[in-house]
Amino acid sequence: MNRRPRRNRKSEVIRNMVEETTLSVKDLIFPMFLVEGSGKRIPVDSMPGIYRYSTDTLLSEVESCMKLGIQAIDVFPAYPESLKDAMATESYNPETFYLKALREIKKNFPEICLMSDVAMDPYSSDGHDGIVKDGKILNDETLEILGRMSLAQADAGVDILGPSDMMDGRVGYIRELLDQNGFTDTSIMSYTAKYASAFYGPFRDALDSAPKFGDKKTYQMNPANSQEALVEADLDMEEGADFLMVKPALAYLDIIKLLKDNYPLPIAAYNVSGEYSMLKASAEKGWLDNDRAMIEMLTSIKRSGAKIILTYFAKEFAELSK
Repeated sequence: MNRRPRRNRKSEVIRNMVEETTLSVKDLIFPMFLVEGSGKRIPVDSMPGIYRYSTDTLLSEVESCMKLGIQAIDVFPAYPESLKDAMATESYNPETFYLKALREIKKNFPEICLMSDVAMDPYSSDGHDGIVKDGKILNDETLEILGRMSLAQADAGVDILGPSDMMDGRVGYIRELLDQNGFTDTSIMSYTAKYASAFYGPFRDALDSAPKFGDKKTYQMNPANSQEALVEADLDMEEGADFLMVKPALAYLDIIKLLKDNYPLPIAAYNVSGEYSMLKASAEKGWLDNDRAMIEMLTSIKRSGAKIILTYFAKEFAELSK
């Protein structure tokens, strides 16, 4: 028999019929940056097209995104140094601008799926994801702060909590605390396999959240390891996570597939700031076609097994899909 696979590529109609991977705006979560104040829309220099918003301008941007079909957002706060301390106490202050903004988003757009970030680094004077003592990151002591932060965010109306800290046992600690306080419907999207990656640089610029000393290698994963992701996923599933996330996405497509093949939970992947900025820089120089490369990039993440993609391309993709 003379097999000719090209027969299934000969027209756009046939190509569409046999297409194995479908990418939709419904698959995407749009990460957004929040700052204190009003009337602010500040460009992130290392992320062309991305801005830091005050609550009022963020609400307008959310409305614009929803009209394009974006149904889920993840809001990250950028705190001034004056509000940071070693114990991240501002993270659970009910009057802090981040929690007030989350309430406003849910008040104005109750139908949106609102995700938040659970970690100490945006609020920490040390810039780390946990409590620092004598140069070491304390695991168990950090859990109490993460728990208080999680309760405050759940109370503000968050639909999905995103523990991004990589402390051991935090998913179980947060799940138990949520359930004990009546937040049984609040979901947890665990940053299950979060690697100590070089691709986070622009994000840290956007939030001014780089560690003040050292690095995050004692709690974020070694990029050389894959089996370790299974250990983390086992624990997160046992502890009550609703979604498992891999971060970054492009350099870890094998990890996305590994988790997809081994766990029944939905797999999410974070198409991080450095991955976004690489394409933007190349497109600005005319080396790559932005739209084609963006779709190819996102499709590869979906094809590898991610049901959900957090990406700064969400609005661009939604506009292109209209």
